Amino acid sequence: MSSTASLKDKAAKGLFWGGLSNSVQQLLGAVFGLITARILNAEDYGLIGMLAIFNGIVTILQESGFTSALANRQEIKHEDYNAVFWFSTLTSVVAYVVLFFCAPLIAFFYRKPDLIPLSRILFLGFVFGGMGVSLNAYLYKTLKAKERGISDIVAMIISGTLGVILALNGFAAIGLAIQTVTYVGVSVFFRFYYSSWRPTFHFNFSPLSEMFGFSSKLILTNFIFQVNNNMLSVIMGRFYNANQLGFYTQGQKWMGMANQVVNGMISYIAQPVFVEATDNKERQRYIFRKMVRFGAFFALPAMAGLALIAKEFIWIFLGEKWMPSIPYLQLLCIWGGGSYLCILYTSLLMAHGKSAAYLWGTVLTGVVQLLFIWSVYPLGTYCMVIGFVAVSCLSLLYWHKVAGQLILLSIWQVLKDIAPYLAITGTSVLIAWFVTLFTTDRYISFFVKFFLYVGSYLLIAKFLDSTILKESLSFIKNRRI
Repeated sequence: MSSTASLKDKAAKGLFWGGLSNSVQQLLGAVFGLITARILNAEDYGLIGMLAIFNGIVTILQESGFTSALANRQEIKHEDYNAVFWFSTLTSVVAYVVLFFCAPLIAFFYRKPDLIPLSRILFLGFVFGGMGVSLNAYLYKTLKAKERGISDIVAMIISGTLGVILALNGFAAIGLAIQTVTYVGVSVFFRFYYSSWRPTFHFNFSPLSEMFGFSSKLILTNFIFQVNNNMLSVIMGRFYNANQLGFYTQGQKWMGMANQVVNGMISYIAQPVFVEATDNKERQRYIFRKMVRFGAFFALPAMAGLALIAKEFIWIFLGEKWMPSIPYLQLLCIWGGGSYLCILYTSLLMAHGKSAAYLWGTVLTGVVQLLFIWSVYPLGTYCMVIGFVAVSCLSLLYWHKVAGQLILLSIWQVLKDIAPYLAITGTSVLIAWFVTLFTTDRYISFFVKFFLYVGSYLLIAKFLDSTILKESLSFIKNRRI
């Protein structure tokens, strides 16, 4: 088998297992999430949301950009993985100890004493997560998407079941924290099971210095990225209240779950595939454009469809108490439709070792978002979210400028690849919206919108002889897993 065919087969299998894993996870997450949301209230989710920024920052410190640094290496030795394992494990333990004693300060900032025991339980996930960095890097580098997928699915089943049991027994936010820690622990355990690499008690950190020039920029980049993503939660939690943050968190959660199906598929394989094709710019451009079309085919209709049925979905499945989440969900779906492009652009930058460009793009986006949000936060939480979404969408222009030039890709080529699926999505939305315009029964409206929208999209795509649709169906039919 030629290297081109081999890479194509690996990419196809990676996309399949990435898609299957993320689809099953999101389905399971939806089931467990619907049950717990019916039991718990907005304040419970708001308390967890207040701690999200600490989870994000510690995850960056323990990973330190080494997953991408290892993925970029053509040859990796045991010492490389081993050094990363012990560094990330020790960093995680230190971070947990520091935050354990800082818990009263966090509670004081938010004026929520309940955050002291809650944070000390939730942050236990750092210790397990640190142990899994090298294992995840190994499976990522070797394109073991199937094994990573199985690990995450089993972890979701076990942690989700436990979360529901705890919620039914009155554990509220504490139950959500235990569920999160369990997910991380089980996921790492199965990554260890599926990985043929094992850590050894040989403490040699010299390989880290070889990767630090690349990874150091990623540490700062990912730190700023996490601050950007969680600044809304911090500001809402500090200047508004836990209930308002809980409504935002719930909208963010459901958008993220739907969005992760596509983004997870792409992030599972993008950088390793780009790395294997770095010797051929034309081939890399072909792969990139193929992924743009693939992402547009799935992401645009998924996000537009979720926004279309948001009102009925929240009312039917979560209950009337969560109706204030609807505007947040619909606004975030706008960015969700294009966020996969950000993953593609940044993965391409990483494959070319352009961590500095990644850093400056993230800094620029973060500064503009922070300035905008701070300027409008007195006007209300909806204005803050609008600003966040607008700046995120505009940031794609920067990412295209710095990444597109690496493979001589014009913005018109990207728009040409996206336009057909955008047109099909828009047409399908109009059909479903118009047919249900005067429907007052929310159950009827939900099911008619859903099936009419999905049916219209697939029929139009088939009528227009969509290549992505044909290839997806063909691969599923003849998959070799």
